[in-house]
Amino acid sequence: MKGLSVKIDEACRAIRARYHVAPRVGIILGTGLGGLASQIDGPTVIPYGEIPHFPESTVESHAGQLVCGRLKGLSVVAMEGRFHFYEGYSMQEVTFPVRVMKALGVEVLLITNAAGGMNQQYNLADVVIIEDQINLMGDNPLRGRNDDKLGPRFPDMAHPYDPKLIALAQRGALELGIPAHKGVFVAVAGPCLETRAEYRMLRGIGADVVGMSTVPEVIVAAHAGLRVVGFSIVTDICLPDALEPVEIKKILAVAAQGGERLARLIPWVLEQLDRAT
Repeated sequence: MKGLSVKIDEACRAIRARYHVAPRVGIILGTGLGGLASQIDGPTVIPYGEIPHFPESTVESHAGQLVCGRLKGLSVVAMEGRFHFYEGYSMQEVTFPVRVMKALGVEVLLITNAAGGMNQQYNLADVVIIEDQINLMGDNPLRGRNDDKLGPRFPDMAHPYDPKLIALAQRGALELGIPAHKGVFVAVAGPCLETRAEYRMLRGIGADVVGMSTVPEVIVAAHAGLRVVGFSIVTDICLPDALEPVEIKKILAVAAQGGERLARLIPWVLEQLDRAT
């Protein structure tokens, strides 16, 4: 059985054979948020199925391809669609692309998701700049034998989201007039949505938004020494005493609205990136 480092090398070789520039920034685009990829200049598009050891994206709203090119003058590699624990993949498979990004040369990871809003101050399509996270997925991508070449056995998680990048994103949202908040993201395994009692519990332990992704990738990013900035789009309001059944079509429509905001905010952040180093 091939080890993780060998799989990473094979995936990198396949990508470098088609895109020869070392990317500085990695971007993970969540549900309904793939529109940003259209802004990437001179794109090289690589379907996941053509990259060794990449899983297959099974979620309808995820394009399932890597887009490499330049955005605001920076070399980027963007995942147009991610992998989820609820699709049946292991945590190691879900986070494998982050390992590959690091090996390609990525220094900064921008990660996005669609999430349920549990904070009463949030409205649909608001941007939440993630300041911290809670892992309730019942697993961790770092379980098992540690490869010291990839990162430390016990990575510190005091600041999984970079404080300077959070401040930069806040300033960008203010300048662009984009409704934005700082908040705590909690990840659950899914795929079912939460009960009213579960929303009360999640809010009670300090979470502002809830979703089924992001936390595993950020754990691996911290293990790999990447700087991370994360964004949630509030796609449904999850107040236990006013809870209504969710319609996926409505969630995607709201995600697209929020995605238009991120399509303005993320390029702004990239343009100012060197000021947050």
